[in-house]
Amino acid sequence: MVALKIFLASAFIAILIANGSGAISATSDDLINNAKHYDKKEVVYSGEVIGDIMERGENVWVNISDGSNAIGIWMTKGDAKEIKYTGKYSFIGDTVKVTGIFNRACPEHGGDLDIHSSKIEIIKQGFATAKKINYIYIIISAILLAAALVLNLFILKKKL
Repeated sequence: MVALKIFLASAFIAILIANGSGAISATSDDLINNAKHYDKKEVVYSGEVIGDIMERGENVWVNISDGSNAIGIWMTKGDAKEIKYTGKYSFIGDTVKVTGIFNRACPEHGGDLDIHSSKIEIIKQGFATAKKINYIYIIISAILLAAALVLNLFILKKKL
Protein backbone atom coordinates (compact mmCIF):
# COMPACT_ATOMS: atom_id res chain seq x y z
CA MET A 1 0.00 0.00 0.00
CA VAL A 2 2.85 2.38 0.87
CA ALA A 3 4.56 1.52 -2.40
CA LEU A 4 1.38 2.40 -4.31
CA LYS A 5 1.12 5.78 -2.56
CA ILE A 6 4.77 6.54 -3.32
CA PHE A 7 4.26 5.52 -6.95
CA LEU A 8 1.15 7.69 -7.31
CA ALA A 9 2.82 10.68 -5.64
CA SER A 10 5.88 10.27 -7.89
CA ALA A 11 3.71 10.02 -10.98
CA PHE A 12 1.77 13.14 -9.97
CA ILE A 13 5.00 15.11 -9.39
CA ALA A 14 6.42 13.91 -12.72
CA ILE A 15 3.28 15.08 -14.53
CA LEU A 16 3.49 18.49 -12.84
CA ILE A 17 7.15 18.86 -13.80
CA ALA A 18 6.51 17.77 -17.39
CA ASN A 19 3.56 20.16 -17.83
CA GLY A 20 4.89 23.03 -15.76
CA SER A 21 6.78 25.22 -18.22
CA GLY A 22 6.94 27.99 -15.66
CA ALA A 23 5.02 30.32 -17.94
CA ILE A 24 2.42 32.53 -16.27
CA SER A 25 -0.98 32.81 -17.94
CA ALA A 26 -2.01 36.48 -18.22
CA THR A 27 -4.61 38.73 -19.81
CA SER A 28 -3.83 42.02 -21.53
CA ASP A 29 -5.22 43.89 -18.51
CA ASP A 30 -2.85 41.93 -16.25
CA LEU A 31 0.13 42.69 -18.50
CA ILE A 32 -0.66 46.40 -18.88
CA ASN A 33 -1.67 47.13 -15.29
CA ASN A 34 1.09 45.02 -13.69
CA ALA A 35 3.82 45.42 -16.29
CA LYS A 36 6.65 45.58 -13.72
CA HIS A 37 5.56 42.26 -12.21
CA TYR A 38 5.55 40.43 -15.57
CA ASP A 39 8.60 42.17 -17.10
CA LYS A 40 11.13 39.70 -18.56
CA LYS A 41 9.04 36.71 -17.46
CA GLU A 42 7.66 33.95 -19.64
CA VAL A 43 3.91 34.44 -20.09
CA VAL A 44 1.08 32.70 -21.89
CA TYR A 45 -1.29 35.08 -23.67
CA SER A 46 -4.35 34.05 -25.70
CA GLY A 47 -6.64 35.90 -28.08
CA GLU A 48 -7.74 36.61 -31.64
CA VAL A 49 -5.20 37.57 -34.28
CA ILE A 50 -6.28 40.98 -35.63
CA GLY A 51 -5.07 43.34 -38.35
CA ASP A 52 -2.23 42.56 -40.70
CA ILE A 53 0.81 40.35 -40.23
CA MET A 54 3.69 42.81 -40.69
CA GLU A 55 6.96 41.34 -41.95
CA ARG A 56 10.24 42.67 -40.59
CA GLY A 57 13.15 40.66 -42.00
CA GLU A 58 13.01 37.09 -40.69
CA ASN A 59 10.35 38.01 -38.11
CA VAL A 60 6.84 39.44 -38.06
CA TRP A 61 4.62 41.58 -35.86
CA VAL A 62 1.21 40.14 -35.04
CA ASN A 63 -1.43 41.88 -32.92
CA ILE A 64 -3.48 39.66 -30.65
CA SER A 65 -6.61 40.90 -28.90
CA ASP A 66 -8.14 39.17 -25.89
CA GLY A 67 -11.27 41.31 -26.23
CA SER A 68 -10.03 43.97 -23.84
CA ASN A 69 -6.76 45.18 -25.43
CA ALA A 70 -4.32 44.09 -28.11
CA ILE A 71 -0.69 43.17 -27.49
CA GLY A 72 2.02 43.16 -30.16
CA ILE A 73 3.69 39.78 -30.59
CA TRP A 74 7.14 39.43 -32.18
CA MET A 75 7.51 35.99 -33.79
CA THR A 76 9.32 34.15 -36.55
CA LYS A 77 7.88 33.96 -40.06
CA GLY A 78 7.68 30.18 -39.63
CA ASP A 79 5.42 30.51 -36.60
CA ALA A 80 3.30 33.13 -38.37
CA LYS A 81 2.67 30.73 -41.28
CA GLU A 82 0.42 28.74 -38.95
CA ILE A 83 -1.99 31.69 -38.85
CA LYS A 84 -4.60 31.38 -41.61
CA TYR A 85 -7.06 34.19 -40.77
CA THR A 86 -6.60 37.62 -39.23
CA GLY A 87 -9.53 39.54 -37.81
CA LYS A 88 -10.77 42.38 -40.00
CA TYR A 89 -13.90 43.29 -41.94
CA SER A 90 -15.66 40.05 -42.96
CA PHE A 91 -13.19 37.82 -41.08
CA ILE A 92 -12.86 36.41 -37.58
CA GLY A 93 -9.17 35.81 -36.87
CA ASP A 94 -7.57 32.63 -35.58
CA THR A 95 -7.61 32.27 -31.81
CA VAL A 96 -4.06 31.55 -30.66
CA LYS A 97 -2.14 30.84 -27.47
CA VAL A 98 1.30 32.44 -27.43
CA THR A 99 4.08 31.60 -25.00
CA GLY A 100 6.94 34.06 -24.81
CA ILE A 101 8.91 36.67 -22.89
CA PHE A 102 6.96 39.79 -21.92
CA ASN A 103 8.72 43.14 -22.20
CA ARG A 104 7.16 46.20 -20.61
CA ALA A 105 9.67 48.42 -22.45
CA CYS A 106 11.43 46.35 -25.09
CA PRO A 107 14.93 47.74 -25.77
CA GLU A 108 14.97 46.02 -29.17
CA HIS A 109 11.73 47.70 -30.31
CA GLY A 110 12.00 51.30 -29.15
CA GLY A 111 10.61 50.79 -25.66
CA ASP A 112 7.30 49.27 -26.78
CA LEU A 113 5.32 46.82 -24.65
CA ASP A 114 5.44 43.45 -26.42
CA ILE A 115 5.84 39.70 -26.16
CA HIS A 116 8.68 37.86 -27.91
CA SER A 117 7.07 34.56 -28.85
CA SER A 118 8.81 31.24 -28.34
CA LYS A 119 5.77 29.07 -29.10
CA ILE A 120 2.41 29.56 -30.82
CA GLU A 121 -0.57 27.24 -30.76
CA ILE A 122 -3.73 27.63 -32.84
CA ILE A 123 -6.64 27.10 -30.45
CA LYS A 124 -9.46 27.79 -32.91
CA GLN A 125 -9.36 28.38 -36.66
CA GLY A 126 -10.76 31.70 -37.87
CA PHE A 127 -13.28 32.03 -40.67
CA ALA A 128 -14.90 34.37 -43.17
CA THR A 129 -18.17 35.94 -42.12
CA ALA A 130 -21.03 36.86 -44.41
CA LYS A 131 -22.16 40.46 -44.03
CA LYS A 132 -25.84 41.07 -44.60
CA ILE A 133 -26.71 43.96 -46.86
CA ASN A 134 -29.36 46.22 -45.40
CA TYR A 135 -31.47 47.04 -48.45
CA ILE A 136 -33.50 49.63 -46.54
CA TYR A 137 -30.39 51.84 -46.37
CA ILE A 138 -29.83 51.43 -50.10
CA ILE A 139 -33.44 52.46 -50.87
CA ILE A 140 -33.25 55.47 -48.52
CA SER A 141 -29.94 56.52 -50.11
CA ALA A 142 -31.43 56.30 -53.60
CA ILE A 143 -34.46 58.41 -52.56
CA LEU A 144 -32.21 61.04 -50.95
CA LEU A 145 -29.99 61.12 -54.05
CA ALA A 146 -33.03 61.66 -56.30
CA ALA A 147 -34.31 64.43 -53.99
CA ALA A 148 -30.90 66.14 -54.03
CA LEU A 149 -30.79 66.01 -57.85
CA VAL A 150 -34.31 67.49 -58.15
CA LEU A 151 -33.45 70.29 -55.72
CA ASN A 152 -30.26 71.05 -57.68
CA LEU A 153 -32.28 71.30 -60.91
CA PHE A 154 -34.66 73.83 -59.29
CA ILE A 155 -31.73 75.90 -58.04
CA LEU A 156 -30.05 75.84 -61.46
CA LYS A 157 -33.32 76.93 -63.21
CA LYS A 158 -33.73 79.87 -60.85
CA LYS A 159 -30.18 81.05 -61.55
CA LEU A 160 -30.68 80.91 -65.30
